[in-house]
Amino acid sequence: MRKLLLVGLLAISTSVGAQTKPEDVKTFTLANGMKFLVLEDGSIPNANMYLFYKVGSRNEYPGITGLSHFFEHMMFNGAKKFGPKLFDRTMEFNGGSNNAYTTQNVTVYTDWFPASAMETIFDLEADRIASLSIDPKMVQSERGVVSSEKSTGLENSPWEQLSELISATAFTEHSYHWPVVGYQTDIDNWTKEDLERYFKTYYAPNNCVVVVSGNVKLADVKRLADKYMAPIPAQTPPPPVHLKEPEQVGERRVMLKKQLPAPNLLMGYHVPEAKSDDYYALSILSDVLSSGNSSRLYTSLVDQKQIATMVSSDYSESFDPTLFMIYGSVAKTAKEADVEKAIDTEIEKIKKDGVTLRELQKIKNQKLVQLYKQLETINGKANSLGTYEVYFGDYKKMFDAPAAFNKVTVADIQRVANKYFTKNNRTIGVAKTELD
Repeated sequence: MRKLLLVGLLAISTSVGAQTKPEDVKTFTLANGMKFLVLEDGSIPNANMYLFYKVGSRNEYPGITGLSHFFEHMMFNGAKKFGPKLFDRTMEFNGGSNNAYTTQNVTVYTDWFPASAMETIFDLEADRIASLSIDPKMVQSERGVVSSEKSTGLENSPWEQLSELISATAFTEHSYHWPVVGYQTDIDNWTKEDLERYFKTYYAPNNCVVVVSGNVKLADVKRLADKYMAPIPAQTPPPPVHLKEPEQVGERRVMLKKQLPAPNLLMGYHVPEAKSDDYYALSILSDVLSSGNSSRLYTSLVDQKQIATMVSSDYSESFDPTLFMIYGSVAKTAKEADVEKAIDTEIEKIKKDGVTLRELQKIKNQKLVQLYKQLETINGKANSLGTYEVYFGDYKKMFDAPAAFNKVTVADIQRVANKYFTKNNRTIGVAKTELD
């Protein structure tokens, strides 16, 4: 059976390589520092543009928390050429659509459009980068929108509230301490000068990676980049984030009183950033624990013991050391202590005995299938290329990922579990209706 799994792995790896190759991606950098990745793909008549700005809540400080997320809103509210509401209207008139998201690390804008509309998209993006309007009335209006989003999100999602509490407790010095949406008192008190300074610093072309993929030609992308983006001046590079979280030397616990049908449990372990040598082993370990109904935690807690209704884990890309999160929704017939103990038991098994070869190979195959599926669409290609470029330092590492996952051994999984999954290195949060 293992031989069949290995054959499958090689077949998938070959398919990934055949789908898109490193040499298919062309790059150039404008004199102002804006870097472009271009992938020509004529499989459909459409194209996209993903703009990765290397700015997130980690770049903020008390007094201006939430500004990264706030600009995600402001970027759609008018600039010099395309005024309020015209960005979306122009995009839609030309058959396109867009979205955006902000994290602790990056802010990303995504445009999808017929390839024939590419010049219009360049015009729209260049306008808001070069001359975004920071109109006081619009700023005040968006303050209200963000405030409502913050309060509604916390009211409707106990996980979001518990996650914010975990981060605030686990990080005492690093800027992952505050939520992406920011503190309400900061939202209420940003000044126009704060906004102008932040925008000038972080929405500079030299702080942006642009990925264009689809039915486009490199020469056309270069021509439009020279016409619309090159005239935008570079700025002084943003200051580096020098904050480092000290080693945690004792377990921390937080409790949240929340009207819930049953308790929610969240555990966060300090783990390294995406560029770490341990990234691939930790990523596989996350899937071993919670990916699918045959995973360790689901099998034990949900299927066999029936003490949880949901279990999951998350280890996401980050620029700085982050948290490996384990989530558990407690069954009505159980207690959060039961779920915590059962999670600890499964982790201790891995620390002591490792995982099976079959188990490891299954996850490796799943990782390659996920990568293959991401590269089946031009949107998946653009997002993956940009993600590897900004988080791992080079888009080419996306093509190295199959080999990197395949190199992970049972010993590697056991080593990272023992290294990071210690009680002194974790913060545990519980949300429930009545606190003891």
